[in-house]
Amino acid sequence: MKPLTKAEEQIMQVLWKLDKAFLRDIVDAMPAPKPHQNTVATLLKILTEKEFVAVEVLGRQHRYSPRISKQEYSGKSIKQLAKNYFEGSFSNVVSYLVKENNISVEELESLLKQIKKQQNQQK
Repeated sequence: MKPLTKAEEQIMQVLWKLDKAFLRDIVDAMPAPKPHQNTVATLLKILTEKEFVAVEVLGRQHRYSPRISKQEYSGKSIKQLAKNYFEGSFSNVVSYLVKENNISVEELESLLKQIKKQQNQQK
């Protein structure tokens, strides 16, 4: 999976919220300052080529929808981040977050409880 540029990711964020949308709907849902419609159309074409977006032709209009879920993209992005910057180790990622005070001990304890709960449910 190819990574998304910042502009492409903005489009995908809108599509994940709308699920299916026409070009005008996507532009209207973009945060201010809104990009030009031609810019969004070009980015949608690129996203279609990268196989992130599906296009349904309805007469003279195109309706766009995500081909990859936000959850799937997020998971792959996190794995890539860990691989590229933390030697593939999620414990290194967590250690970094603790060191930089981006996660508290309470949040870590809560996370550990969630992990244990999921493991018990899988058994």
